Amino acid sequence: MDPIRNPYAPGAGQRPPELAGRDEQLRAFDVVLERVAKGRPERSLVLTGLRGVGKTVLLNTLRSQAVRKGWGTGKLEARPDQRLRRPLSSALHQAVRELGHPETDQSDHVLGVLRAFAQREAGPQAKLRDQWSPGIDVPAARGRADSGDIEIDLVELLTDVGGLAADLGKGVGVFLDEMQDLGPDDVSALCAACHEISQTGLPVIVVGAGLPHLPAVLSASKSYSERLFSYQRIDRLERPEADRALTAPAADEEATFTDDALAAMYDATGGYPYFVQAYGKTFWDVAPRSPITVDDVAVAAPEAERELAVGFFGSRFERATPGEREYLHAMADAAGDEVDAVGSVPTADVAAVLGKKPQSLSPARDSLLKKGLIYSGERGRIAFTVPHFGRFLRSR
Repeated sequence: MDPIRNPYAPGAGQRPPELAGRDEQLRAFDVVLERVAKGRPERSLVLTGLRGVGKTVLLNTLRSQAVRKGWGTGKLEARPDQRLRRPLSSALHQAVRELGHPETDQSDHVLGVLRAFAQREAGPQAKLRDQWSPGIDVPAARGRADSGDIEIDLVELLTDVGGLAADLGKGVGVFLDEMQDLGPDDVSALCAACHEISQTGLPVIVVGAGLPHLPAVLSASKSYSERLFSYQRIDRLERPEADRALTAPAADEEATFTDDALAAMYDATGGYPYFVQAYGKTFWDVAPRSPITVDDVAVAAPEAERELAVGFFGSRFERATPGEREYLHAMADAAGDEVDAVGSVPTADVAAVLGKKPQSLSPARDSLLKKGLIYSGERGRIAFTVPHFGRFLRSR
């Protein structure tokens, strides 16, 4: 079939042509936007799930909904080696600009506070404050959001930004990807700021996305975080939704799938959105004509698996050291033949596979946790952050 007309989009964070299976989240967020706009209390939102389930795509789509409502929005991605202050400053600067505020004393004050917040680093980073500018023309404010304590400063900053948005009859949304990678101080500050904003009723919300253990990260920082956020688990697609993700874009190009082909596709992808797009793109290119049949799927599947082995799985595996790779293989072996059906495995079982004491494996496990290759949803158990990763390891 014509590869130029191939409708599938297996890109990182790239929106698929048919965003199947997320209607409930989109409707719920519309309600949140309307309630906040009317001054009603609402919680900030946290999306959690494995890699490849479409969290970033959904995060971007929710942001687009906020933009259509006239909100000011900003997005950032947390990184383990970066503090929150500067990327959040850039995101909030964009949000304030999107509000379309007139040049008034209040708007200049908020921009000045934002600049003060951006330039105020504590500890070793303090000497760098004059080497970086957030692109704000007004002078930095003094005595507001510039204490150097991220928790105090963030509460003051979001209070002032929320006040400006309220006066303009709009709202502000901060969209934070890879939220689990925030440092402990930044997590605590963000929770405290969301708590304060929710009590004052200002039109500011945070929408975060992260791996399945993100709720535990937030709860360890602030006990009230369990009530502070609305948690939504983003999972793989059910069969009808996965079929729609394939058939709707194909129909736009006057192509179809046989029922057997769709069943084989679901078996291969497990309903994970990234895999649906990756396999769909390969099957389209390999199939000679419409309808795409189960025979086409059988021919194209090895090519799709090779591409995933290099890009999706292999790139992550290569980030691990030899000792960490040994630990990953042991995890897959501990789960056995049902590796993809087992959500997590005991760390003691991994140690048993390697014939070592669990304590001696702590450095490898902790490093893999920091690299985002595994996560721990409960004490003494670990799991892969990437679906089908165990199958990939056992095939090597």
